[in-house]
Amino acid sequence: MSRPTRRVLTLLELLESGGTRTAADLADRLGVEERTVRRYVDQLIDLDVPVESVRGRYGGYRLAPGYRLPPLMLTDEEALAVLLGLAAGRGTGLSTAGDTAGETASAKIRRVLPKHLARRLDTLLEALAFTDRTGGLDAPDAGVLLTLADAVRHRRPVSVRYTDGEGRRSERTLHAYGIVAHSGRWYVTGRDAGIDEDRTFRLDRIAGARSLPGSFEPPAGPAPAQRLLSALATADYRHEVTLRIHGTVAQIRARLPAAVARLAEHEPAAGEDPEAERWRRVELRVQRLDWLPSVLASLDRPFVIDRPDEPRDLVGALAARLASCARGTHGATSPPTTEPPPESPEPLPAPRERSQP
Repeated sequence: MSRPTRRVLTLLELLESGGTRTAADLADRLGVEERTVRRYVDQLIDLDVPVESVRGRYGGYRLAPGYRLPPLMLTDEEALAVLLGLAAGRGTGLSTAGDTAGETASAKIRRVLPKHLARRLDTLLEALAFTDRTGGLDAPDAGVLLTLADAVRHRRPVSVRYTDGEGRRSERTLHAYGIVAHSGRWYVTGRDAGIDEDRTFRLDRIAGARSLPGSFEPPAGPAPAQRLLSALATADYRHEVTLRIHGTVAQIRARLPAAVARLAEHEPAAGEDPEAERWRRVELRVQRLDWLPSVLASLDRPFVIDRPDEPRDLVGALAARLASCARGTHGATSPPTTEPPPESPEPLPAPRERSQP
């Protein structure tokens, strides 16, 4: 495609975004002079695209209202972004009445893609999994994502260049089990062949990925999403907290999800409802403790902190501040030196990588 033709199509995309665009703005976006913009507009008009000229101080060019553009043209990156968005909507329950529309939109996009790209994107969609707390997802590197998806589908080893949380760089050979979206991040779970242990890696820390010859057999056991949640819940963090909370599993999980807290298994007594409110043992591994008092308070359930002592002191400080505010005496006394904890937990960190032997 010649450069002038590409610029004419770019001009059409800019006008498609809506509103009136000045000649100066369009010239700046296209990297040409204003008179060249006028020539490009004439070419669009010759193609029966109804571009209107708007006179006046805030004049410029716009598409005629109600004009239906030709079939949408997407680059490979744009097609990937759209399909990931549709898949995320279905995987996280964001799509309700639009479920059918989302599926048909995905099918239409795949039909018009080149065959090799359509196959790779289908492979990617099959390799994806979502937890119930994905949040707003960061955009992953398309090349890394497609290469890992291909490795998952065809059970091929893949080499990744990885930078861990401490800034250490390494190249790993990974047997990838699956790709998971969780709490705004993308992860890949699998076995690190160099140390022969299961690992979870953040995709935003992978600088490159390439397929390797050979194959592997994935193990039986939990699905990739469950492997990720287990890895996050059992990773090595600065603090380990043990407490007991009186409530149902749903009440506890509402504020302490599986990625943060582990509920100890306990067999209910004969005839007891397993979902009834009762004392449940909860274990947490966290980097910071300052957010924990406000979360426990928001549970609105009785709780007892077994260990360590520091969370008890933080809960006591929060209770004293709340009582002082309720009495209206906070301004009359010296405020506590401890800063108030944030209203919600810190963003969930990725599992810390162990050093390679």
